[in-house]
Amino acid sequence: MIQAANLGFPRIGIRRELKKATEAYWKGEIDYAALRTIGAELRARHWTLQSEAGIDVIPSNDFSFYDQVLDMSAMVGAVPPRFRKPEAEAGTRIAAAHRTASAYAVMADVAELGAEQGASVDFDTYFAMARGSDAAPAMEMTKWFDTNYHYIVPEFHADQAFALTSRKAIDEFKEAKALGIHTRPVLIGPVTYLSLGKPKDAGLEPISLIEKLLPVYTEILSALTAAGADWVQLDEPILVTDLSETQKAAFEAAYAKLSSMGVNILLATYFGGLGENLSLVARLPVDGLHVDLVRAPDQLDAVLNIWPAARHLSLGVIDGRNIWRADLDQALAKIERAIAARGRNGLQIAPSCSLLHSPVDLASEQKLDDELKSWLAYARQKLVEVAALTNAATHGKAAAAQAFAEGAAAIASRATSKRINDPAVKARAAAVTSTDLSRGADFAERRARQRARLKLPEFPTTTIGSFPQTEAVRKARAAFKRGEIDAAAYDAFLRRATEEAVRKQEELDLDVLVHGEFERNDMVEYFGERLSGFAFTQNGWVQSYGSRYVKPPIIFGDVSRPRPMTVAWSSYAKSLTNKPVKGMLTGPVTILQWSFVRDDQPRSQTCKEIALAIRDEVADLEKADIPIIQIDEPALREGLPLRRAEWDAYLQWAVDCFRLAAAGARPEAQIHTHMCYCEFNDIMPSIAALDADVISIETSRSDMELLESFSDFKYPNEIGPGVYDIHSPRCPCTDDMTALLLKARERLAPDQIWVNPDCGLKTRRWEEVVPALKNMVAAARKVRAATST
Repeated sequence: MIQAANLGFPRIGIRRELKKATEAYWKGEIDYAALRTIGAELRARHWTLQSEAGIDVIPSNDFSFYDQVLDMSAMVGAVPPRFRKPEAEAGTRIAAAHRTASAYAVMADVAELGAEQGASVDFDTYFAMARGSDAAPAMEMTKWFDTNYHYIVPEFHADQAFALTSRKAIDEFKEAKALGIHTRPVLIGPVTYLSLGKPKDAGLEPISLIEKLLPVYTEILSALTAAGADWVQLDEPILVTDLSETQKAAFEAAYAKLSSMGVNILLATYFGGLGENLSLVARLPVDGLHVDLVRAPDQLDAVLNIWPAARHLSLGVIDGRNIWRADLDQALAKIERAIAARGRNGLQIAPSCSLLHSPVDLASEQKLDDELKSWLAYARQKLVEVAALTNAATHGKAAAAQAFAEGAAAIASRATSKRINDPAVKARAAAVTSTDLSRGADFAERRARQRARLKLPEFPTTTIGSFPQTEAVRKARAAFKRGEIDAAAYDAFLRRATEEAVRKQEELDLDVLVHGEFERNDMVEYFGERLSGFAFTQNGWVQSYGSRYVKPPIIFGDVSRPRPMTVAWSSYAKSLTNKPVKGMLTGPVTILQWSFVRDDQPRSQTCKEIALAIRDEVADLEKADIPIIQIDEPALREGLPLRRAEWDAYLQWAVDCFRLAAAGARPEAQIHTHMCYCEFNDIMPSIAALDADVISIETSRSDMELLESFSDFKYPNEIGPGVYDIHSPRCPCTDDMTALLLKARERLAPDQIWVNPDCGLKTRRWEEVVPALKNMVAAARKVRAATST
């Protein structure tokens, strides 16, 4: 029998209920019970929706109040020491945990809580791990493989102990069961979990902890079996990357043990092909395998040749990461090849990966035109596609005739639409030469000209770009969009907000100012709204991290810039002050990566078109005498293919696109870029090849460890290592930031260092921003004084 299956559903809610609830909880506006109730309502709604869509295999434990990797850390007791409360409070914590019956609270007794772990994983601990607290900085955050979703990086020590400290997976399986819905619980597999972690002790390889971790996994599987689960989905996307011999051995050891727990295991792989790891997977004693046939369609034959017909096979034929309607005929052809090779028994039809990366429901979009809307499918529509394919594969294509006819019509409409192609854009992109990628002067010459122009002190201070998007800002934007205020009134509001931000920066004595970006709803959406070839949604929200949700633009056609996008606001800010003002742009690679991108031409071609549009904006900012232009590229590294053999090709076109955007600037214009939450050591030649005059990076969560890559590489240009974590509500003191700058000075020359936060400040409140920046400026002064003596 063929089954319709799903690997995961968006947790955020059609109206972003999860965001609103968690942020209300953090502000103290609702209590734990209310937050828990909202979570339960969302889970019930999503399980029911999937059941009604015709999905036979429905996931549980795909819900999270913040992040699924953080959930796993909470479940196995991997709480960093700085978040563990004094042991004297153990009895109180246990009593409180049992009183609240938290899905994240400790379910252990004193022995399990005691000296080895030292802390229960209650809600406050859980959120402190993600966001930090007054007493402890947050855990690091980085990208989930090559997606725009961020996970909280597990931390491991040489004496690491694990214990079952949350029954979340078991509780949510029972919760669905009580609603009459039998689910397949989802867990991050043990090898992927350890591989994504960070060692905190020298010489430790996290994968070496596998034997310590496995007893907790066996306990979880045993508890799920006792609760009535017959299948468990273990996500091991690390299998589509280059594995070390140690990782391969860990897979063999882990699944030999886990396969004996009395529950069937579906090994879920996604984001790419198994490649040389397929033979390893075939040896593992698991009962089912999921493969991604969207990212790696060519692996189907190899999988069919080696995967036994007696074991289940899940075919990921619907794109879980993009919003385009599927070509159902092409997908069915893959399914029919599988049926011809192995029969129908044990076959599942599914999205390529969890639908976490898709918006919830296209029906919520009321303003998209009918033609464009017909080309799209959100998570709910993708489930309908899965069900239609399952029906067609089981009963014949005629059984799903309407779905196939509608899909074919949409595919044909998109292929022939005149909205897609712009011959002038194609011609301009084709005419780009290597000369267009050069600034016309080397860094040393540019630096001399820029210093003569800017006259900045050592350790110059600045911010990354945005300032708080206050309730007043959001209300004014919403009122303008609803037509309640006219353009003149909205413009006047934005001018007041910009002037206030400039005055605050002057009072803080920052050296380089920004206009604050109050006119921008999102760093990508804002630009996309002003470029041709883009479309925008009302409710196309996806989770970036925690309660940070974004609405990626849709790139459906060729891209160009009809008119200037940022010049007016940068010029206005410049008119208010005698200090230098930065113009703020989002780079071409980030606009590409953070959009839903057309799939009918190479991504490199689309990126080049965006780069030419940004190049035009750089030229206009220069004409307006803006002396510093920042082109943010936080997504550069996340675009790396998961296999190293494919890196060079990607990095070549990605770097070329940045240079194409920036190279129109004269040597005396200082080009900045910003990157956050990624490792640089393995792509340093490409970072240097960007040839940005200044790069600002996230370093506070890593305690300046990321600077080692720049130091070892002898990076020649200037660097702004972030000195405080803007994603945490914690206000860092001057001494903390001074200590970080002194660590930076150990690795970099003093005249290389800029002083700035880790990232933009739009998500923070002015009450947090002003004291933090005041302390930052004080830290810069202390280090200047120490350097000059």
